[in-house]
Amino acid sequence: MAEQADERRFGEHVVVRRHAYVAELVLDRPKAMNAVSTAMARSIAAACEHLAADRDVRVTVLTSTHERAFCVGADLKERNSFTDADLVRQRPVARAAYTGVLELPMPTIAAVHGFALGGGFELALSCDLIVADGTAVVGLPEVSVGVIPGGGGTQLLPRRVGAARAAELIFTARRLQAAEARGLGLIDELVPEGRDREEALGLAARIAANSPVGLRAAKRALRLGHGLDLRSGLEVEDAAWRSVAFSGDRAEGVAAFNEKRSPQWPGE
Repeated sequence: MAEQADERRFGEHVVVRRHAYVAELVLDRPKAMNAVSTAMARSIAAACEHLAADRDVRVTVLTSTHERAFCVGADLKERNSFTDADLVRQRPVARAAYTGVLELPMPTIAAVHGFALGGGFELALSCDLIVADGTAVVGLPEVSVGVIPGGGGTQLLPRRVGAARAAELIFTARRLQAAEARGLGLIDELVPEGRDREEALGLAARIAANSPVGLRAAKRALRLGHGLDLRSGLEVEDAAWRSVAFSGDRAEGVAAFNEKRSPQWPGE
């Protein structure tokens, strides 16, 4: 993939592209179907650190350059050569990649086609929304190779589909085709084959038309309030509201509404 003025490469296998206020975080290790090696994990974490610090990014879309895969998970060929000490040393590196995506402060969308398995599906689950095309095959098969989902899967999947359904999917290690995954809520939007990236970027552009201050605060309230009792959740919401109520974005939004024009968000 040639370097362009609107993109920046992180290591050999991760690229960040800019589309106005939308950032595209691209997994670009096609020879390994985007299997996450130690080096690639470091690159994902570095790219997320860069994106988190960029106040101009309103939405991030996670995509893949491989025609038949979003990401097939951990690089098991690399892992096969590891000693126990190597595995221990790699663990915080791997965690930083998944946590980096999960903790991005702006709304995030995964554009999934083909295989999204194990850690690959966990990267998608770390996003707020998952758009997938008809070729998508998703699942958390880790117990079939003697481990467990370790990139957030045991915590993120039940938040989407409930504890019992998540247990069934994780315990059986089964793969789901796109239609069943959509029916169970593992993906949010099912689009025609080959259109996952386009549709995800289109959705991102629609979201990015809204207040960047409001978007980040809404995400914070959604994330921090999930799982709390109602009273505690409403306190989280109130704190997020207070963080935007006196912002420039709020003033601009009200003014634009009353003047019947599109807002020009100051982003503060």
